[in-house]
Amino acid sequence: MKKSILVSAVVLACSGCASVINDSTHPIKVETKMPSGELVAGADCKLSNDYGTFTVKSGDTTQIRRSSKDLDILCKDPKNPDAQARAISRANGGMWGNIILGGGVGAIIDHNKGTAYTYPTWVQLVFGQTLVFDRSVEKDGQPVLAAQPVNSAAAGVSETVTAK
Repeated sequence: MKKSILVSAVVLACSGCASVINDSTHPIKVETKMPSGELVAGADCKLSNDYGTFTVKSGDTTQIRRSSKDLDILCKDPKNPDAQARAISRANGGMWGNIILGGGVGAIIDHNKGTAYTYPTWVQLVFGQTLVFDRSVEKDGQPVLAAQPVNSAAAGVSETVTAK
């Protein structure tokens, strides 16, 4: 009996909590809109991270491979300037479960596989702008509020301003 409990504990510790809880992919809805706020469906969007490049038409949802690296998004429409964005990768609950429950080995496995991370699930890019989307401000049932990078070349400073 003790042997089977020990074997089960070792298997769970080695598998990683996020690997058990999360799939290696998760959905992301990509929308594009005009600066005026009008939605524009059908733009060609390319989403890229260290696991590859994924394509989707704006207005649709696609599955993205989880990663600890940020996701770059580029949407093109012949009638509009490009819409660009970066979706920030954030550790999810599975990673914190590993750390809290002492599964250091599981945390390393989940980090390396990317299953310990999640991107925002709904983003709205704006034609002619470069935006940043951070899952930490995500609210269920709503697109993530974007932040627009502001570069001050003269001051050598880069900061982020939240768009409203």
